[in-house]
Amino acid sequence: MKTTTPRPTRFACYADVPKTYRALCQLYLPRPVHDASEDQAATEMMNALAVFEKLNADQRDYLDALTEFVDAYDKAQLKDQPWPEASGLDALKHLLAEHGLAGADLSRILGGSRNLGAMILRGERRLTLAHVRKLATHFKVSPELFI
Repeated sequence: MKTTTPRPTRFACYADVPKTYRALCQLYLPRPVHDASEDQAATEMMNALAVFEKLNADQRDYLDALTEFVDAYDKAQLKDQPWPEASGLDALKHLLAEHGLAGADLSRILGGSRNLGAMILRGERRLTLAHVRKLATHFKVSPELFI
């Protein structure tokens, strides 16, 4: 028999967070996630706890258990979905946006002329092997990402 998933509580302050694993389980029992509503409920509880910097050992264990169940569900959902092929240029644009960098910053990273970064981003120039190495080192990613 399928039980309904209770909605987790938001905590106004750390003092409101139950201190023991057992007390946390009475609010929301960590268990394997099977559908989107359970995923949402577990994620809400995780988010409610994650805002507090200092959690005791029971609270951390509880949060870890929730995280494991949500991660397992997410991985199972993603494995059946095809991943779109991204080009090296798409990956570069994403990394630049994520780090708040522009074409001029890319030029500086690559050590080329001032407009080199803009030309690469517009597709007018291709990344060289030397560029790929510099980008991989700068962003701490595999060079294969840009190839």
